[in-house]
Amino acid sequence: MAAPGLRLLGSWCAPAGARAPLSILIYHRVRPHFDPMRPDEVDAATFESHMTALAEHFQVLPLDEAVNRLRNQSLPARPACITFDDGYADNAEVALPILRRLGLNATFFISTGYLDGGRMWNDSIIETMRVATGPLFDLSRFGLGVYPIQTMEERRGGVQALIAALKYLAPADRQRKIQEMVETLAVRLPDDLMMRREQVRGLRQAGMIIGGHTVTHPILTRLDAAAAHAEIGQGKEILEGILGERVHYFAYPNGRPKRDYGAEHVKMVKELGFGAAVSTAWGSARADSDLYQLPRFTPWDQPSWRYVLRLFDNCRRTPAELA
Repeated sequence: MAAPGLRLLGSWCAPAGARAPLSILIYHRVRPHFDPMRPDEVDAATFESHMTALAEHFQVLPLDEAVNRLRNQSLPARPACITFDDGYADNAEVALPILRRLGLNATFFISTGYLDGGRMWNDSIIETMRVATGPLFDLSRFGLGVYPIQTMEERRGGVQALIAALKYLAPADRQRKIQEMVETLAVRLPDDLMMRREQVRGLRQAGMIIGGHTVTHPILTRLDAAAAHAEIGQGKEILEGILGERVHYFAYPNGRPKRDYGAEHVKMVKELGFGAAVSTAWGSARADSDLYQLPRFTPWDQPSWRYVLRLFDNCRRTPAELA
């Protein structure tokens, strides 16, 4: 579809001011090249194509400007923001050069407990499944089943099943099971997946925005109030210590309203001094949106015209929020 056709289709996204729908995009990783174990993560070429198309059809704003203009009902037509979750090193190594080349700003929400050599729990699953040998990966003694691993499709299926089985366990139980799984292989998993502190500072020095994302990325609804408050507050304090400035924005881990965070966590985020927060409820923000539950979504389509159509479709969605 030609660009003029896309612009015509997107004309209903065009109102400015009080009626402007704000689109906030989520990314996690930008791999240098396609990784068959992570087919849902974009590679550098795809990300650059996405960002080029986004800049052509939307007005990309820094998150702080977008939040202020949303509050003041002064957004331009087709406003959009770019965000990244978790704090992967490739955000700094691969994504940042592309963003700078295109003159775009993004916000990076960092889980501080994995900086400087840590590894997200789901990455332990992926990397363990990547190097497992034999026709089957038997985790039955840990209550986690048996997985065929002879093909890449089978390995990816095993990853999805394990993540689904472990995601909503209590954090300590989840970590224990993952550690047991890793130890069955007796191999060294990568310790360079997440950012170093100097990379976080480098992003900020490049004009990017840094936001909080807890310490260990727990599902907040699975924690008691004191533990949830500590995760949110300590993550903020650590980032502020790294940057030497206040951190104003927060992303709820996993981010689905009611299931992953509740009204009590929204209250904590406000009380801890954040100015706004984002969820993973699909849709676009409006003038009457809760600034502490701003919706976000992940467009995945290729080629670029389908990606832009997905963005336009998201403009009309009304996101879920807590009552």
